[in-house]
Amino acid sequence: MRTITSLAALVLGATVAGMAFAQEDTGENAAPADEEVEIKEDQTVMPSGHDITPSEMMDGRWYNEEGIPTFKVEDDGTVDYATFSGFRRYHAECHVCHGPDGEGSTYAPALKNSVLRMDYYDFQQVVASGKQEVSNSANQVMPAFGTNKNVWCYIDDIYVYLLARGTDSIPRGRPADKADKPEEFAAAEDSCMSM
Repeated sequence: MRTITSLAALVLGATVAGMAFAQEDTGENAAPADEEVEIKEDQTVMPSGHDITPSEMMDGRWYNEEGIPTFKVEDDGTVDYATFSGFRRYHAECHVCHGPDGEGSTYAPALKNSVLRMDYYDFQQVVASGKQEVSNSANQVMPAFGTNKNVWCYIDDIYVYLLARGTDSIPRGRPADKADKPEEFAAAEDSCMSM
């Protein structure tokens, strides 16, 4: 039987070994996940094939025509509430390993770059289940967050925040202006957090 002390040591060991968001499968000529992705000002389709054009709002969140979450930034810089929520949740749960504003760290890649290359459903799968990549050169561990309501109830918000950062649609730091919290957003949030 493990004691609390030995269990804590295992968790700490995994953390120190390097918590990293899994890098998506890449071909020979693909850029590393940390490498900056150049997005043109008018570009709406990301390297992952994801179109970031907002089409419809449901439950207080914006979605593209395929039903994939996306962000909306007004001409004056006001972000939709879900993107603001993603900023808050990312900085509460993810920035310790992946650095402020999705910029990456010495042992975890820049998610603002990874999310541009990664399919939305792959992103969800890695966050929910975690991933470990062990090789001669690296030991990267992404813990599973599927049971952490502070992450999972806001997974789409974190995703759209990282998309907005990766496309430079919003600058580093807390968004200066945000839309009001939609009632539908609050209802969905309450429903998820009370499950």
